[in-house]
Amino acid sequence: MATSPTPTGDHDGNPAAEAAEAVHGHEVPAGTTEVAAHGGEGGGLPQFEFEYWGGQIVWLLLLFAILYFLLARVFIPRLRKVVDTRAETIAGALEEARRVQAEADAQAAAAQAEITQGRTEARRVAAEAQAKAAAEFAARQAAEDQRLAGQMEEAEARIRAMRDRAMGNVQGIASDTATAIVEKLTGAAPSPAESAAMVARQGVA
Repeated sequence: MATSPTPTGDHDGNPAAEAAEAVHGHEVPAGTTEVAAHGGEGGGLPQFEFEYWGGQIVWLLLLFAILYFLLARVFIPRLRKVVDTRAETIAGALEEARRVQAEADAQAAAAQAEITQGRTEARRVAAEAQAKAAAEFAARQAAEDQRLAGQMEEAEARIRAMRDRAMGNVQGIASDTATAIVEKLTGAAPSPAESAAMVARQGVA
């Protein structure tokens, strides 16, 4: 039985071309075999080859445009909105703090004014109370002085009455003594008129 010769084509004994033909079951073009052989021998990165730069630049520009669009229309407006909201919140908080501080200052001033007014009123009330107490004390002192003066006058009147009674008793005693002396010396008792005259002459009355 006759065997058909193995087709060699344009491989020229290239192992890579033969392997590709064996895998795909058909003949590999000569140019592809050379590229495969060249790629197998070189082993470099294709993005650094000049023939691929055009596509890479196109994809780079496309990605840059997409990224710019996202930044300009999505991320940056959101970030600006967040920053503006934060700034508005801080400004509102500062304004509220200023308002609360102003209210606190106004309340403190009102409280100070009330304290000052209260002190003035307390001084006025104290002065009025002191004046009233002094007036009442003066009135009581005047009443007491008047009462004491009345009591002094009554005492002086009683003393004068007692002195008058005492002087009357002394005059009677002197008259009786003079009568007794005269009667003892003369043997005869003088009359009351004579006894009174003798006492008067002696300066007793």
